[in-house]
Amino acid sequence: MSSEYLILIAGYIFGFYMAWNIGANDVANSMASAVGAKAITIRQAIFIAAILNVLGATLIGSHVTDTIRNGIVSTEVLNDPRMVLLGALSALLAAALWVSFATWKSLPVSTTHSIVGAMVGFGLMAGGVKVVNWMKLGAVVMSWIISPLFSLVIGYVIFKLIVHLILSRRHALEAALRLSPFFIGSACFVVVLSFLFKTPLGTKLAISAPASLLIAFLLSALLGIAGSRLIRQLVIGKKFDNAEEIFRRIQIGTSCYVALAQGANDVANAIGPLAVIYFLVQTGGVGGKVHVPLFLLLFGGVGIACGIWMAGGRVMSTLGTKITTLTNTRGFSVDFAAATTVLLASKLGLPVSTTHAAVGGVLGVGLARGLEAVNFRIVFQIMLYWILTVPAAAGTSMFLFWMFKRIL
Repeated sequence: MSSEYLILIAGYIFGFYMAWNIGANDVANSMASAVGAKAITIRQAIFIAAILNVLGATLIGSHVTDTIRNGIVSTEVLNDPRMVLLGALSALLAAALWVSFATWKSLPVSTTHSIVGAMVGFGLMAGGVKVVNWMKLGAVVMSWIISPLFSLVIGYVIFKLIVHLILSRRHALEAALRLSPFFIGSACFVVVLSFLFKTPLGTKLAISAPASLLIAFLLSALLGIAGSRLIRQLVIGKKFDNAEEIFRRIQIGTSCYVALAQGANDVANAIGPLAVIYFLVQTGGVGGKVHVPLFLLLFGGVGIACGIWMAGGRVMSTLGTKITTLTNTRGFSVDFAAATTVLLASKLGLPVSTTHAAVGGVLGVGLARGLEAVNFRIVFQIMLYWILTVPAAAGTSMFLFWMFKRIL
């Protein structure tokens, strides 16, 4: 068997391992606040997230990927096919090992930044300092500040608004019912816009910004009214009697969207490098973009689902319960803040991480109750791992590239 096919087999193994780690670590982005607020159980969260991630990866995942993920390394390193094969293999395993270590420590890290760091390591070994896009890498570093800060502010403001308009009222349930079309509609507005702007399928549809805004407004208005009427029917049926239960229903919906979008967007972190290896072995060459076959998207989606099933509870527990105590209103504020942050920042051209945005949202609603409501020891530990992500993945990738070059 030729070395190229050995690399392809290793690519499948490492690609599945990376997808598994995405599921194990990133599931917290979508489901941690819902679990922490007891809107759903961990078992329900794992089941829902696994299904939606597979559907997101397969149905709305991108069928085209950058050869060099995120443009972090110059395409001039693509001239030597063997170099690219070994680099993609090294990057996959290096990123997967780092995310796996963070998951073992029960800490949320960015899988996107892990693959970026791993690509930097490959670039340094393949072409030296000159092939690394240091401006883009600087933007990644800036996102460690931008994402959580945006989300912290939005989460803080949204929760304070809910407290002022609903929770502080004598008849909180009536206030929540009266304002439910606004909160349901606002969540739906962000979800629809995020779908149109932030998923590969939405990008492929290429709907203009004004048309997207109009579609999002009309759908959110309809869904806000319909959702409010459904909740009122539940109240009449005496199935719940407090304001938190209203936000519990909304929160489940927002969590499901994030899980679907996660499968669509994050599957490329595992399948992108694998698609490069597959394409090179099949054709002997590679360009700046690579077609991703449907079976590879399904392969990545199943890998993500397996990670969710087998280890998704670890990081979910940290994000949902160990930073601050979450209720349904706080959980809704976290989800709304994270989704809005990713949407706004991406439209402004700023690099963001959903992981960082989710942590920032949790921190924001915690601070809304006072400094004593936040476990800063966990927060600082999480931030340390964010900072270590790029250099750790890069260093591991450099070592693996050196090793693979000698044995393959």
